[in-house]
Amino acid sequence: MSYKVEPLPDSYAGLGEGPHWDEARQSLYFVDLEAGSLLRYDYKQNKTYRTQIEGETLAGFVLPVEGNAQEFAVGCGRRVVIVNWDGVSPSAKVVRTLFEVQSELKANRLNDAKTDPRGRLFAGTMRYIGDEFEHRHGELYKWEAGGSVSVVKSDVGISNGLAWDEKAKKFYYVDTTDYEVKSYDYNFDTGVASNPKVIYNLRKTSPKDHILPDGMTIDTEGNIYVATFNGATIYKVNPSTGKVLLEIKLPTKQITSVAFGGPNLDILYVTTAAKFNQPAPAGTTYKVTGLNAKGYPGVSLK
Repeated sequence: MSYKVEPLPDSYAGLGEGPHWDEARQSLYFVDLEAGSLLRYDYKQNKTYRTQIEGETLAGFVLPVEGNAQEFAVGCGRRVVIVNWDGVSPSAKVVRTLFEVQSELKANRLNDAKTDPRGRLFAGTMRYIGDEFEHRHGELYKWEAGGSVSVVKSDVGISNGLAWDEKAKKFYYVDTTDYEVKSYDYNFDTGVASNPKVIYNLRKTSPKDHILPDGMTIDTEGNIYVATFNGATIYKVNPSTGKVLLEIKLPTKQITSVAFGGPNLDILYVTTAAKFNQPAPAGTTYKVTGLNAKGYPGVSLK
């Protein structure tokens, strides 16, 4: 298969994360995590807009809020806040806090988050000061409209990739420090995940060879796409067999997350990072075409 990897214009993020395709606006939203910035790539204009959230230094994820075109749920530190942004202006404001977690753990922050197909928020934490492999103080949370927050999983190192498959009734989850992808049976009516099982393992023989699984998405045939931090690769995996169907190679090492988008939902958008002095083009956001696969649009928070 011949796929094509191309950079998006003006898409640099020191720690790019959380790509979310908004079908209504034909735009890809993502974050520059350690800058407290939100970005929007407008497909029709082929142009990227960037905003700074006033008073914030961290932005772990960005998810549109259903029914309000200028409101977004954003992970700022250990708070999930609602940010008002018109998608163009260079600055954006926090209008309210939805909830806060782990207020006593000052070294923790929210990391990856997504909405399930019913619009519930799943967001996880990690330690970002000190060794997150040694101190597994992270948790995965679920928030539902009405305001209730519950813990889905404790004993998490780096809460990361999330994906759901309605046909298979599955939820897929990555804790980076486990070097693996787990599947759960998922009840879409109640939002309850059960029966964890390892379906894809990236552990290698030597700790130096460990490739870190990061963000994740799924296509309409049920295959998952796992981004690898330090691996320069996205693995397309059949979750039923654990078999790698395709290795998608990128021109930079730190691949952070992936999301399908575009008018036909057949473009794979890829965020990357430039941590620890990675040379250019590290931190660029890419589009991958020619994969002969389609995904699902992002779901707004209900």
